[in-house]
Amino acid sequence: MTRGPKKHMKRLNAPKHWMLDKLTGTWAPKPSAGPHKQRECLPLIVFLRNRLRYALTNKETKSILMQRLIKVDGKVKTDTTYPAGFMDVISIEKTGQHFRLIYDVKGRFTIHAITEEEAKYKLCKVKQVKLGAKGVPYAVTHDGRTIRYPDPLVKVNDTIKLDLESGKITEFVKFEVGNLAYVTGGRNMGRIGVITHREKHQGGFEIVHIKDAKDSSFATRMGNVFVLGHGNKALISLPKGKGVKLSIAEERDRRRERLLASQ
Repeated sequence: MTRGPKKHMKRLNAPKHWMLDKLTGTWAPKPSAGPHKQRECLPLIVFLRNRLRYALTNKETKSILMQRLIKVDGKVKTDTTYPAGFMDVISIEKTGQHFRLIYDVKGRFTIHAITEEEAKYKLCKVKQVKLGAKGVPYAVTHDGRTIRYPDPLVKVNDTIKLDLESGKITEFVKFEVGNLAYVTGGRNMGRIGVITHREKHQGGFEIVHIKDAKDSSFATRMGNVFVLGHGNKALISLPKGKGVKLSIAEERDRRRERLLASQ
């Protein structure tokens, strides 16, 4: 008989996008309960030790966090397995570095450095808009925030720009054809393009068609689409490659060009 939730995670069961190698141990850090799902987050220990290489061991990571040097969305975090996720801002004030967690075109979290100005806000996708106790309207975002009294025009699937210091909505973008969007799930995860068409299916998943900067079109479920900005102008800085997925042949040609240039 199992007694409660599991407290451990094996290396082989860890999400592939953490990119932990099989042979350096049996175990992987199991993310704590938090604002992002276990399979869609990046624990702080993986970010600091395996990505930034600021620590070599679990103990070193813990000592960095216990000095209260790491902030996620403007709040100090000391839990090594805190689940940071899509659009979260990780700040290291001692080095003056700020990072935003976003996906590359292969569906992995990329180390995307941002300016101090950009680290003051984040984008959140609206998951629910409801009326609470005493008729108070509130919106629930993809990172588990509850925001009271949102703009009445804000609806489900829209994106809000959130000021991290005050927790207030400063701007919002409607989920509409012609707006720039990021794909956060499925086979096209990490791709960025403009919404061209939206198909409604009675009793099924709504499908959204997107066209990227190279005029390649692809389709995904509506739940996987995160609106980034009005028209083709994003509210945040985009990662290297601007979310354009290359074919295997194009990637090979790029590698060859780089190799020839370096010789």
